[in-house]
Amino acid sequence: MNVSNLQLQGLYIAIAAINEALVAKGLLTREEIDRALRRAEQTALGEDRTMEDMSPSNRDAVAFAARLLMLANEGAGENASFTELARRVGQTKGHYPDEM
Repeated sequence: MNVSNLQLQGLYIAIAAINEALVAKGLLTREEIDRALRRAEQTALGEDRTMEDMSPSNRDAVAFAARLLMLANEGAGENASFTELARRVGQTKGHYPDEM
């Protein structure tokens, strides 16, 4: 596996832990974190070039971080591994209109 992929895995888990700490300290609610992550996902997917120039798998790659962190936020306290969260991202993602 590429070292940068491992670094990204660590980063995602670290951000999930920071999100958890923000909730625990009462600075943000899970709902606020979820809304922020959904906005990030839509921003990544909403750029004009995304729908025209990217394959569905590339769009999924752009949205992966936000989707993984949303699942971590939903399952707070589970301490799910990166592998488990990534598997759940694949199981829960929808299809794009041009895939049908």
